[in-house]
Amino acid sequence: MDLSQLDLRLIGVWFNNMLAGAGLAPGIISLINWVVGALLLLIFALTLAIALIWIERKLAARLQDRLGPNRVGPYGLLQMVADVLKLLTKEDITPLEADRVTYNLAPALAVFQVMMAMAVIPFANGVIGADVNIGVLYLMAIGSVGAMAALMAGWSSNNKYALVGGFRVVAQLLSYEIPLVMAMLIPVLVAGTMRMNGLAEAQGGWFGLGWYVWTLPTAFLIFFIAALAEGERAPFDLLEAESEIVAGFNIEYSGMKFAWFYLAFFLNSWVLAAVGATIFLGGWQGPFVAQIPALGVIYFIAKTLLLFFIQAWVRATFPRLRIDQMMSFCWKVLVPMALLLFIAVAVTLKLGLPQPVQGVALLGLNLVILLATLALVSRAQKRSVGAGKRAFAPELPRL
Repeated sequence: MDLSQLDLRLIGVWFNNMLAGAGLAPGIISLINWVVGALLLLIFALTLAIALIWIERKLAARLQDRLGPNRVGPYGLLQMVADVLKLLTKEDITPLEADRVTYNLAPALAVFQVMMAMAVIPFANGVIGADVNIGVLYLMAIGSVGAMAALMAGWSSNNKYALVGGFRVVAQLLSYEIPLVMAMLIPVLVAGTMRMNGLAEAQGGWFGLGWYVWTLPTAFLIFFIAALAEGERAPFDLLEAESEIVAGFNIEYSGMKFAWFYLAFFLNSWVLAAVGATIFLGGWQGPFVAQIPALGVIYFIAKTLLLFFIQAWVRATFPRLRIDQMMSFCWKVLVPMALLLFIAVAVTLKLGLPQPVQGVALLGLNLVILLATLALVSRAQKRSVGAGKRAFAPELPRL
């Protein structure tokens, strides 16, 4: 068998030819393609969530010297199935004074946001739900729906603690969206396109290893830290932290409605890892991908799982930040750092340097800005400790 024939795009071509051969109109063929694509994404997402939960539980157990799920099924593989059955049969309780329409809509909206984001992620060259020419902008816009869903859940629950959790969602997610967006736009400047598949194509140099993480490491670091906060993962998980007074905006949810939020949490973590792998790690790019296109799927999944593993590693090892530390770190460190890096990269690209020189210049700028930021943060912490203040302590306004 010729390995070059292993191209997943051929499946779509065969499917369209089969529909056209059946005498269907082009509009009907497009509608069928959309429906089938949406169903495939939904099935993939639901299956993926079960696998991600098992992987993260096992990783956390190994990192913290615990066993993890190992009773239900071989290696505990059926534990997640048992959990799903438990949530399906658990009593669904709705607060008496809750806004029922908004209360019931919020969990579905949280999952809807993640599913819509998955539509523009390229699993291989051309294997993408919708390769829109504003893919990065689309992700920025659809990402704000998650904050709205959490705020709707807290507001409609008629619980003051859930309401505080909802307001914390707005404060955290909207704040960390700023460095996240700026970090995503830096590779867009370099590649000259917002297409997600185009960003992966632009990183095909160096035998498929010309990834932006080599020349833009600081931008990748900003993206990853902001993605942890956007995904509500430790150490930025104060929105749903067990150490808080209550679990957060979803405290009044039970049964399958709570499961929808749980599903959105894990799928959102995977989507953020997939976006990072596409924008900074070349996505489906890798050695021999031009000769064997099906390798692109393997490369993409491996890179995404690597970033997901790092997310789980951080969650299992780092302690939580206080809310004031979390907000101060965003506005006093990440936002100025991302803004300075964005301007520096834009100016460097305008100089019109040769490609190798430009790559070295971008790498140098990234390292200089990273080291300067670390030095300034270290000095600020030492000064605060010397003055007897807490690190990142909030200051009261002087009246």
